[in-house]
Amino acid sequence: MKQKNANYDSGCPIAFALSVFGDQWSLLIIRDMAVKGVHTYGELLNGWEGISTNILAQRLKHLEETGLVTKRRDPENWRSFVYELTQKGRDLAPVIAEIVLWSGKYNTAEHAMMGTVEKVQADRKSFEVKIRNGDLP
Repeated sequence: MKQKNANYDSGCPIAFALSVFGDQWSLLIIRDMAVKGVHTYGELLNGWEGISTNILAQRLKHLEETGLVTKRRDPENWRSFVYELTQKGRDLAPVIAEIVLWSGKYNTAEHAMMGTVEKVQADRKSFEVKIRNGDLP
């Protein structure tokens, strides 16, 4: 039996996906974990986007509840936690790659991160496999 999501009752696959990772912050947290190799609350908090502590805590809890992220005690600092993408979270690799390529095509900002776009353009399959295997960065 499929797990019912309280925000998903229309049957639309896009509505379901958006209810799981469709807000701005959730997808950026997933990006940081998948592409940058970020694993701690502090690393996520100090990321490029300037997320607030309360939003980060809420989104991490949501991602954990939806099965995209796991949380465990940091073996090196028992007071802290380590966050990791689950296989379900890593399976978003094609979505991340497609968003990167779409953004590379349409983002005209001078500071656009073209290095990532070029990496995906050069070898999308390898980019996706590395995310799925947890091998990035």
